[in-house]
Amino acid sequence: MTLCQWQHHGQLQSAQWPDSLQHAAPQWLEVIGDQTSADTAFRLASEGAGLVYDGDFHNARQLLQAMARRLDKKPIKPADTLLQTFHLYRARQIQRAHLLNKLLLPLHQGNCLLKRAPSTVDAVQHALGQVPEALLLPMQMLQGMVGAYQWWLKGVPIPALGQSIHPAYGVYSPVRGEYLDLIASAPLTASSALDIGTGSGVIAALLARRGVAQVTATDNQPRALACAQDNLQRLGLAAQVTVLEADLFPQHLKVDLAVCNPPWLPAKANTPLEHAVYDPDSRMLCAFLNRVPQHLTANGEAWLVMSDLAELIGLRAPGQLAGWLSEAGLTLVERHTVAPRHGRARDPNDVLFAARARETTSLYRLKCLPNAANLAP
Repeated sequence: MTLCQWQHHGQLQSAQWPDSLQHAAPQWLEVIGDQTSADTAFRLASEGAGLVYDGDFHNARQLLQAMARRLDKKPIKPADTLLQTFHLYRARQIQRAHLLNKLLLPLHQGNCLLKRAPSTVDAVQHALGQVPEALLLPMQMLQGMVGAYQWWLKGVPIPALGQSIHPAYGVYSPVRGEYLDLIASAPLTASSALDIGTGSGVIAALLARRGVAQVTATDNQPRALACAQDNLQRLGLAAQVTVLEADLFPQHLKVDLAVCNPPWLPAKANTPLEHAVYDPDSRMLCAFLNRVPQHLTANGEAWLVMSDLAELIGLRAPGQLAGWLSEAGLTLVERHTVAPRHGRARDPNDVLFAARARETTSLYRLKCLPNAANLAP
């Protein structure tokens, strides 16, 4: 925790800033309120000030929306290539998050101190665990915590599973069901399996429900491990699935099936949650491909679940994935594909619509070439 201090009505105020927020607390804090105009708030935030709000919660929310509108006034114009458009889009996303996270709310024991504020204590405790008496949070982040807590309470229905998954705050929600349908329908004879980067535990649960006797689920994030364990307990699968902290593969483990659904876009992640979408330099993808031959039984398979959106945008060269498979000593047995069903694939106003409309999600069934396990680094 980092201590933040500011002056208000001639008195020194202080609150803790959680280090888990992944970005530093503002060095300069200004108190604003219901009479502060959106133009003034936007200017101060653009200059680097953290804006501590004192007033009505609903007015603060309207101010945040007004600040966002000022950012969005100039739409992102398509560039000469989709790759250039993507980089402009990412730059706008980062700028937007940086500026809107400057609007800050004071909390006491997890509850927002603003007038007419909803109860937030349960959501904050769920997101942060131990909560200090005085806390300072970006409003946008607090709203995210409240929304995530509701998703965790209600769960996300997974048709392929026939039940719901409850994603915790900071763990990617399995809202894109098409890749789960691929996993639920691909030919499966394995008696042991490994789910790499398990997140919410949804893939491990699907494999167990399909009859895999022993499933190991790994992740390197404590929040994801706890979330996966919670979901497997809810589903009655905890005895069938072992959840382990590991950097991709547990040492010395060999399985009949290793499944990996890595982040699909090789670009920089700017928040913890974005690590589920962006994989800088395709590091996780390449590590999986290069190491998986060492962890498969004699007739074992590796399942790689990937979208071709990176190729369509220009982030990855056509044929590069095939080259990596060959270099890793892997051969394609079969490829199962499905079209995306999310709304942006049908939205012509999306700046990446030209790529999203043609996107295909694939499950690659892979096997090792002879001696590939001995050649793997």
